[in-house]
Amino acid sequence: MLKLDLSRDAGAFIAGLPGKQFKQVVSAMLSLLKNPHPHDARPLSGMEGYFRVDSGEYRIVFRVTDDLLCVPLIGKRNDDEVYRRLGRKT
Repeated sequence: MLKLDLSRDAGAFIAGLPGKQFKQVVSAMLSLLKNPHPHDARPLSGMEGYFRVDSGEYRIVFRVTDDLLCVPLIGKRNDDEVYRRLGRKT
């Protein structure tokens, strides 16, 4: 099983979610630890090695390196700000 490497930004985002959404996002991340490439994961164009998966109204951006599941960002599904922030981080 993979280890989770959650960025400070992603952790802060999750901490601010209401209970139901918190549970959905955390459940999706735990599922990614067991299966890092589910059928609904999509590669991000222009971002080598990064994928996204949707959880309710939120999008989890991740990549898998060795034995780590790196989650740099989580954000609203229909908000391009997630991708702008990711571009600044890489």
